[in-house]
Amino acid sequence: MAPIAQAVTVSLEDLKNGAVSFETLEQAFGPDSLGILVVKDVPPEFVELRHRVLSYSSYLGNLPKSELDKLENEKAKYLTGWSLGKETLKNGQVDTLKGSFYANCAFYVDKSLSCAVPTEEFNADNFPEYLSPNIWPEEATLPGFKPALEQLCSLIIDVAVLVARACDQFAETKIPAYPSAYLEKVVSTSTTTKARLLHYFPDEAGATTAPTSAKEIANGDNEQDEDDWCATHLDHGCLTGLTSAMFVDEAAANPVAPAFEAKEGSTSEAVLAPLPELPTSPDPAAGLYIKSRTGETVQVKIPRDCIAFQTGEALERITGGRFKAVPHFVRGARAALSDGRIARNTLAVFTQPNLGEEVDMEQHITFGEFARGIVAKNTVS
Repeated sequence: MAPIAQAVTVSLEDLKNGAVSFETLEQAFGPDSLGILVVKDVPPEFVELRHRVLSYSSYLGNLPKSELDKLENEKAKYLTGWSLGKETLKNGQVDTLKGSFYANCAFYVDKSLSCAVPTEEFNADNFPEYLSPNIWPEEATLPGFKPALEQLCSLIIDVAVLVARACDQFAETKIPAYPSAYLEKVVSTSTTTKARLLHYFPDEAGATTAPTSAKEIANGDNEQDEDDWCATHLDHGCLTGLTSAMFVDEAAANPVAPAFEAKEGSTSEAVLAPLPELPTSPDPAAGLYIKSRTGETVQVKIPRDCIAFQTGEALERITGGRFKAVPHFVRGARAALSDGRIARNTLAVFTQPNLGEEVDMEQHITFGEFARGIVAKNTVS
């Protein structure tokens, strides 16, 4: 098993006060870093929101196919609503190991918006991946899901704005002609930010190999397919906000949403009860992995009460390479070590520039132009 690395950690209060040193930022995001920063002491409501939203991930993944089909948007290349089996892994195999629910976070800027704001160059016809409105499950199907996800995403973006402010302070000092408060403006005003709620389905017995002894785990053997769950990749936005993963025993905790009927005249909002969370993953190899700058693969663990931020390719371009995008992948819990019923749920919030904003100031490439190429490469044709 890969060694566990300790991510650079700062407090929310230090971010608010501008007290995060340039040295700390370089340790987190610089050329020799792991490209990840963990923020502790986040608002207290985060813990409950995380548990609730990640429980919805299991409820969502276990909806009948007829309900999930309603949430698909083929025209948008499945980048709004539900997506399963629409991405390719490193070997060209179609990914059926995880399901994703994508939501545009334009509501952070304007609650009336359901997708990015069109530009002269980008519109719903020529770039539906970012300009198709959100598709939400019906309230009677997953009551409380939409407001819970919007609240959690908004909290994560609030913290991302502060991380962006710290990055700006560094960049304005170290990078010639860097625009003042550029990244903070991007993160706080963008209508292209996307959330991805992930459900790694329980591994079927025999579907993936597992070490047969503690020695094999310790020696890191049997890793030839270690990124088959989510191929090694770079995020293409600026800062990706991440929750820690939630592991759920779907044999012990029923992930099927109960039938719900709104009572006439009722003013109370219905919600689904959070599912019991396992204290740890039964598979020590399950989790987030980062390819370090030296080529070493390390596992990174995010505490439940913290939010992690990874660097993406847009930030690398914006900072002229001073902050580097981080190659990473994910493994789910393998059946041989988890009795085959352990699901892994997590949330990623990709803060990204507006479509018309430049991410490469030398070549004058906009984020829309950059993102279009990435989307075309990653989806099943």
